[in-house]
Amino acid sequence: MEVLINYLLQFGHLNQQQIDLVKSKVVVKEIRKDEYYHEAGKIPREIIFLTEGIMRVCYYNNKGDEITKYFIDENKFLADINSYNQEIPSTEYIQAVTDCKYFVLSKSAMKELSMTIIEWDKIVSKITAKGLADKVNNISPMMTEDAKERYLSFFEKFPKLANRIPLSHLASYLGITQSSLSRIRKNIR
Repeated sequence: MEVLINYLLQFGHLNQQQIDLVKSKVVVKEIRKDEYYHEAGKIPREIIFLTEGIMRVCYYNNKGDEITKYFIDENKFLADINSYNQEIPSTEYIQAVTDCKYFVLSKSAMKELSMTIIEWDKIVSKITAKGLADKVNNISPMMTEDAKERYLSFFEKFPKLANRIPLSHLASYLGITQSSLSRIRKNIR
């Protein structure tokens, strides 16, 4: 639980009473590798903070191909923020790439924290802004790179992820076929 509190404290101040309130609202959960945490078409009712493992956000294109948008690893929040805030069905799936443990804050818990802790909305806003900026900074450079450069960039930016995710998911994220990824990996060694 301390890892969550320490993360929150990077974005604002909480006194001990507020910290205790946040802790009282958190539920600890686990999910097994390959299980879906969230499915497209459903409205998200909670926000999670991943403490162990890797999850991926993916969707199906109009050809029925599964496309990995991005990966989330330890000590990060995960939510389809647009669907969550607007209470509309999500277009994305969230799947556990490895066995995962995470903290859950339900929508009602978030509302209560917002109404009780003066700084809460500012903290959430700063975390959301950082998450969106990180996403843009990680995805934008890939648009101009060729497949080999995208692969090498991924290894540079996410060294802890590279050997923990299946090649099929990595290929999908990089926008290449698995055979192309195998060829690239073989030529680099």
